[in-house]
Amino acid sequence: MNDPSNGYEAIAPEFIARRDRSTIGITIIREWARALPSGAAILDLGCGHGVPVSSTLISDGFVLHGVDASASMVATFRDRFPSAHVACEAVEVSDFFGRKFDGVVAVGLMFLLTPEAQRDVIRKVAQGLHPGGRFLFTSPAQVCTWTDVLTGRQSVSLGAEAYQSMLSEAGLELLGEHVDEGDNHYYSTQKK
Repeated sequence: MNDPSNGYEAIAPEFIARRDRSTIGITIIREWARALPSGAAILDLGCGHGVPVSSTLISDGFVLHGVDASASMVATFRDRFPSAHVACEAVEVSDFFGRKFDGVVAVGLMFLLTPEAQRDVIRKVAQGLHPGGRFLFTSPAQVCTWTDVLTGRQSVSLGAEAYQSMLSEAGLELLGEHVDEGDNHYYSTQKK
C-alpha cells in the first residue's frame, strides 16, 4: 500500500511527542534564515506538526508555508499556527502553493524519498525559488541506507558528491555544509 507520509502518519503521536521536546538544529535554521529578507516567504517541506523548524521561523517573523503528507501532523500544525499556510500532500506532487519562495527548508525529509524523488524535489525546489533564494536540507554526507527508527522504513542518503551534482544541475550553488548538535548534516544552497 502506498503511503505518501512514508510511515509518519502511523506514528504521528509519538513523533509529535518526541519533536516537541527538541531544539536540535534551531541555531543552524536561524543562521540560514538571517540571509533572507525580513518577513521573507519560506516553504517548509515535510513540516510535520511545525516544531521546531516552522515554529522557529514563524517566531522570527517569516511568512511560513508548510507541506506534509501526514494528515494528523498537518491538523496539529493548523491548530498551533493558524496564520501559517499548510497543505496536506506529498512533496513529490505538491505545486508548492503555485508560487515562488525566498527560502525553502527540508529538515528530515530528503532521505525518506527514493533517489529519483530526491532528484525531482531538488529540481522542483530550484524552480520554486526566486533568483537568489535559499534552500537548506538535511541528509548524511556519506552514501548510506538505514532503517528509520520510528517507521521501520528504509532511508537513503545519496551522499555529498551526488547532492552537489544534482544541486548544480538544478541551478543551485552549494554555499556550505553544516552539522548540528544531533549530528544532522545540512546543505545550504542558493539559486543562481
